[in-house]
Amino acid sequence: MAGETKNIRHFEDITDRLDEIISTVRSKDTSLERSLDLFDEAIELGSKAVELVDTMEFSPAEEARLNGQKAADEDASAPDAGGSDKDAGGASS
Repeated sequence: MAGETKNIRHFEDITDRLDEIISTVRSKDTSLERSLDLFDEAIELGSKAVELVDTMEFSPAEEARLNGQKAADEDASAPDAGGSDKDAGGASS
């Protein structure tokens, strides 16, 4: 299992393998010991995915899109973001 994880180099391969693990663990025929081994493999795969994302280099267009998304996420989570409708209604009175 650990050997399989080390051979995975692409994010899509990680997600495919995680889907396989989920299917196997959900099967009533999978033993607890096998499920725990698969859990350990899933943890390794998750770490590998984080490593791949952390070292990924983006094109300028991708960077701009990601930065735009981050800005939109920050705006949506701002404390006064939900109260703007209330303020607008009060301003028109």
